[in-house]
Amino acid sequence: MKLKAWIQASRPPFFITTLMPLVIGWVLAKDGDSHGFKFFLVIIAALMVHLATNLANDYFEHKEGTDEGEAIGGSRVIQEGKLSPQAILNAIIVLYFLAFVGAFYLMITYDLFVLSPMIIFASLSSLFYVAPPVRYGYRGLGEVFVGINMGPIMVLGTYWVMTGRADLRPLFVSIPVGLMVASILYYQSLPDMKTDRQAGKRTLAVRLGKKGSYRGLIFFFIAIYGSIAALTLAGFLSCLSGLCLLGVPVFLRMLAIVRSTDDWVLLDRYGKYIRILYFINSLAIVAGTA
Repeated sequence: MKLKAWIQASRPPFFITTLMPLVIGWVLAKDGDSHGFKFFLVIIAALMVHLATNLANDYFEHKEGTDEGEAIGGSRVIQEGKLSPQAILNAIIVLYFLAFVGAFYLMITYDLFVLSPMIIFASLSSLFYVAPPVRYGYRGLGEVFVGINMGPIMVLGTYWVMTGRADLRPLFVSIPVGLMVASILYYQSLPDMKTDRQAGKRTLAVRLGKKGSYRGLIFFFIAIYGSIAALTLAGFLSCLSGLCLLGVPVFLRMLAIVRSTDDWVLLDRYGKYIRILYFINSLAIVAGTA
């Protein structure tokens, strides 16, 4: 029973948002060396931070009362009585400590202390998404920080760990990746607009309202497809990145659902579409970088 609760708290379907930027950075770095051990450590450390972030969101949203009542955000393990807040807090501390140990090992073993500012930024922003006193997720900045962390920091950071140097190509390729992960967070905030507004959580969706949020969803995907096209034309991606167009019918289907749904709480049922889109576009970028 406890194992099922921890799996629920970890929200496995969203782990792909961490895995794909790492894979893209790794593929960009391949030069005949698989960098297997380093890549394994990067994956483990990144997934621990991802899990710690999810748990921190559950813990601090519970403390603030944001996920109470009709709210559907988070994993709900605290609200359903499956895990105690103290157990969640203990897990957060352990996960951040283990991720730090992994990051420190990589830096000291491969002389990568130059990456310490990126690692510190990623760690602090993962914690303070909803943790006081910063709580930038309450200020409509969640998509910005998630885009930076899951785009440039993860893609360029992975490339840097693998090769020992920075490069413009992974930095530019990280742009659509960051936009894609930000779009997932953005979509996931749509069903909670009413309860977030009541709790004083001024997410981007809350600030835009329903009409503006619908337009915002369109803007995200114009930016995503536009950046992939621009990178292809500039030679940073091959024409195989055009495989991203296979996701257009999925996007149109998702858009139709949002447009035709009056009660946006119901949009939570269709979150799979945004993750499918992310997966298709990520695979297209991988194909375009190989």
